[in-house]
Amino acid sequence: MAERLKSTTTQGRYKLTKILDSKTLGKAIKERRKALNYTQSYIAGFTGFSTSFISDVENGKPTVELEKTIRLLQILGLDLNITVRGE
Repeated sequence: MAERLKSTTTQGRYKLTKILDSKTLGKAIKERRKALNYTQSYIAGFTGFSTSFISDVENGKPTVELEKTIRLLQILGLDLNITVRGE
């Protein structure tokens, strides 16, 4: 199976990840959480999100709440940007 997470390193420390589906978004979130040495329980403790929600996001469940997922990205220091292909 082809690698679904497309990453490039810029300036040796930042990753640009092309999100293709809920699975690649979840993988990017999980990688960032682990890079910060946070557990799902730790994040749940100060955000009010359940560990099952965080697990669902990280596992690419397509029906997770978008607003909460965006908030999780912000908490982890990740930005979500939309670009038009080909420009």
